[in-house]
Amino acid sequence: MILQDDVIRLRTENAELRAENVELRLQVTVLSVRLAALEQQGTSPAPKAPPSFVKPNRPKRDTPDGKRRKRDKKHNTSRRRETPTCVKRHVLNQCPVCAYHLTGESLDYSRQVIELPPPAPVDVTEHQVVKRWCPHCDAWRSPTLDLSHQVFGQGRIGLGIASLASYLRTTLRMTIRHIQAYLQTLHGLWLSTGEIVELTHRVRTATKETVEDLKKQIRQSPVIHGDETGWRQDGQNGYVWVLTTPGPEGIRYYEYDHSRGQAVVGRLLKDVRDACLVTDFYAGYNNYAGPQQRCWVHLLRALHDLKEEHAQDTSVLTWAGEVRRLYDDAQAWRSAHATASVTERAAIYPVLVNRAVTLGRQYARMYDHPCKALAKRLMRHQDELFQFVLRDGVSADNNLAERTIRPLVVIRKISGGTRSDEGTKTRLGLATLFGTWHVRGLNGFAECLRLLSHPPPSTSLP
Repeated sequence: MILQDDVIRLRTENAELRAENVELRLQVTVLSVRLAALEQQGTSPAPKAPPSFVKPNRPKRDTPDGKRRKRDKKHNTSRRRETPTCVKRHVLNQCPVCAYHLTGESLDYSRQVIELPPPAPVDVTEHQVVKRWCPHCDAWRSPTLDLSHQVFGQGRIGLGIASLASYLRTTLRMTIRHIQAYLQTLHGLWLSTGEIVELTHRVRTATKETVEDLKKQIRQSPVIHGDETGWRQDGQNGYVWVLTTPGPEGIRYYEYDHSRGQAVVGRLLKDVRDACLVTDFYAGYNNYAGPQQRCWVHLLRALHDLKEEHAQDTSVLTWAGEVRRLYDDAQAWRSAHATASVTERAAIYPVLVNRAVTLGRQYARMYDHPCKALAKRLMRHQDELFQFVLRDGVSADNNLAERTIRPLVVIRKISGGTRSDEGTKTRLGLATLFGTWHVRGLNGFAECLRLLSHPPPSTSLP
């Protein structure tokens, strides 16, 4: 009886498993049909392209072990030790274990602690001019008080505070109210917003000869980078023009004009003929009489946009690749011939220009072809594409001017511009001074104070 009961139970369980198997197969079939239908219709819409102001994510850095890469050995050096202003010795006179008197000494190790001293309150000096009676002349006599090396005119604020306010305003891009809070919090000095603004105006007035001297130095430079950007003055649209020179003794010069026309370039570069002017392809620079180098970065960016718009057009991709190859060949030749003579540079220059002309002629007259505009650009600026090969010290791009003008762009986006002509002159005059001091590796605050305290007869930056 027990054996028959087990057989019946197993047969029942087998039937239930078979029925469950059939049901599961049916579900798998239904799910397969649904999956095929979803794949055919598309389970989700195509991802939208991010807005233009959103930067794409960088690809993650892959390392063999998945850990962060270590810096090169040349960078893994010990911390830079500062020159100590105070040395404190820590010495034991008795052994901490047996209390025996210790003798001899040797430096075990040293540890530096860097800290700021407490902020000093302002130093208020009252100058009392005492007059005394001269019986011989029958008149009162008093000494002549000359504080021109300490303050502006009859003002009460010292040149150090004026230099600090100008530095905070220009280099650190602090607002007037932030400067006001800084002086009050750290030094216990409260100045009105109008007084701080007036200090910066006076600094600009006192250093205007230096700014003009920088403008003259730029005109004598063999290489000049130029650019311009929008600027609003009292709600009116205008432009800030920048001229800058490369190298450790470079200059950063800013000037405002309501116009963006060619006349501004002619005025800024008056009597300049030999300097190579590096700019983008803006037509305002076309009438410059001297040699020019147009920015290849702008041209390559336009090529990139062209390829993205016509990704399926083989002729566009091929032509854009040839233009890029021309630029790469020119850069490779210059890298391989860093010490090339003038004759060698003059020999390779027409070869590169002829290649550019050939590429330009390919589509310059085909009015319906996507490459027409850039092909005409190659033809129009054929003599302005390879000055960086022909002349020593000339860059193939205009990144220097772009980086130089960027601080003004940031300031414009934050403040919206300036409210008066005097404000514009002060903003750009101080930007010229502090920008030049920065690129020369000088302390902007110290240089400003030195210039205000000891102005040379013919003002000139070091």
